[in-house]
Amino acid sequence: MGLELATLVRDPVFRGEGVNDGRGQPVLLIPGFLAGDDSLALMTRWLRGTNHYAKRAGIRMNVDCSQAAVQRLEEKVEVLVERQGQRAVIIGQSRGGHFARVIAKRRPDLVAGIVTLGSPLTEPLAIHPLVRAQVYALGALGTVGVRGLFRHSCLWGDCCSDFWADAEAPFPKGVRFVSVYSRSDGVVRWQSCLDPYAEHLEIRASHIGMGMHPDSWRAVASELERLRKSESRRRAAQKARRRARAAGRQARIRRAA
Repeated sequence: MGLELATLVRDPVFRGEGVNDGRGQPVLLIPGFLAGDDSLALMTRWLRGTNHYAKRAGIRMNVDCSQAAVQRLEEKVEVLVERQGQRAVIIGQSRGGHFARVIAKRRPDLVAGIVTLGSPLTEPLAIHPLVRAQVYALGALGTVGVRGLFRHSCLWGDCCSDFWADAEAPFPKGVRFVSVYSRSDGVVRWQSCLDPYAEHLEIRASHIGMGMHPDSWRAVASELERLRKSESRRRAAQKARRRARAAGRQARIRRAA
């Protein structure tokens, strides 16, 4: 990860070179398992510096119940969209990518697209045995009543059944989905990142360092630019339809008079 960070700060993309003005495009960044907002702090500052309206998820450590976490994040996306007047983009690393996918499935009216970074989307526990052991240990602590931790029922019970159903459901049309993955991930089995509904982009990065790898940043910048253009066309089409409906109503009123 240290080498990836050193590579990033020497790369022109770190200074915003070749990254177009975000024009206030709303972006929510969601960290991965056991990580907090600070893990994506560099990317957040970079997006703000290129005039994107980038917001943190408000997560200190991503270990809460999936269903509860997604409900809170959905409210944040609603605020973003209301504030900026356009659909948001969600960037999720690892477990954060699961959250991004579920929010997009539930609220395509709020989400223009998602970018997942090293997220085991098709097989959530396709992870290194040591990390899997941490999942089981935290689940046990949550099960016995430690606040703020997911429980075993979140994985195998009824607690998050709706969440897992949405995580596996067909992805909504009209929402972009890009999954960035690495064969040298080291934590997540890369094949589990290949969601059938996503566009797949391979880079060479470690799992933890994926949020600070220059190729990840270039992928994010490219996708944000693409979504800005498509959202601009979408809003223009909506305005044209509203004008056409208004003109139709006026014509009917004149005929009735």
